[in-house]
Amino acid sequence: MTLLTQSPSSAVRRRGLLVYLALAYAGMWAAMTPLLADGYQRADAREETGGLEELCIGSAMLAPALAALFVVRFIERGRRGGGSDGVREALALSRPRPRDRAVRACLLPLVVLGGLTAATLVVGTLLGSYPFAGFGSLDAGRVGSWAVQGLIGMVLSLPLFFGEEIGWQGFLFPRLLRLGEGGGGAGGGGASGGGTAALVRAYLLTGTAFALWHMPTLLMGGQYPGRPWYLAVPALTVSCVLVLPVFTWMRLRSASVVPAVLAHTFTSSMSVSMVREFADPGAELDPLTMSLAGWPGWIVLGAFVAFLGLTGRLRPGRYGGE
Repeated sequence: MTLLTQSPSSAVRRRGLLVYLALAYAGMWAAMTPLLADGYQRADAREETGGLEELCIGSAMLAPALAALFVVRFIERGRRGGGSDGVREALALSRPRPRDRAVRACLLPLVVLGGLTAATLVVGTLLGSYPFAGFGSLDAGRVGSWAVQGLIGMVLSLPLFFGEEIGWQGFLFPRLLRLGEGGGGAGGGGASGGGTAALVRAYLLTGTAFALWHMPTLLMGGQYPGRPWYLAVPALTVSCVLVLPVFTWMRLRSASVVPAVLAHTFTSSMSVSMVREFADPGAELDPLTMSLAGWPGWIVLGAFVAFLGLTGRLRPGRYGGE
């Protein structure tokens, strides 16, 4: 597995990173301008988004992919050409490998993120922050209906999440991992550029960039309804820094961005709906105290990421090709 098929010079790499971030962030702010101008605020976690909100969110989610495609095509490869196959490989847009395990690689995100969400709800229930509706809410028919509707929603929203993860996992993470290396040499050497320090830096910077990209939605109460931005911003930063290694682990072990897309889709859709589905219908929901994006989730994610790190699963070299 190679994180970067060709190794552009350090100067080109840095310029590409700056252009990518500028375009991705500009795209997000531009897409959210109608809602910001209208003074939109989400005050309740049970509140459904309307047509305009969905249109703006969908447009914003495409910005990272468009930014990544632009940089790969016109900055990293502009002087040397490069067809669609090269662009796909540069952004890990391939079928999960090995091929006989592709189905398993695509099911893993659903199992892992579903398990992490369930563990978060258990932690929240035990610590008194999640208003669990009781074991009656685990009726097979109710759970089955929730699962079917959730999977249909995931399938419909997959293109939008490709828009995000092509940018964050396909483009940004591997290039931040190689930041500071000299140019030359084919075949992206994932963990060689500074060892553990480079690896930790790549995870922290990608997670932080991913979180701050959400600034317009945080200002409108998107992820944490009713919470002020100065609390929502650091909270989402912690959440993104913790969940990003989980997505990256799936991307690295399969040499494909597809499992990361599925993991992100589940996290932003079915994981969120799990919180609502199994909570007391009359209780107020606060993502900061009862979801993967809140402190119970930080406990669960922190423990899982620690496991991945201690077992070497977060190192690109573990999976060969570096």
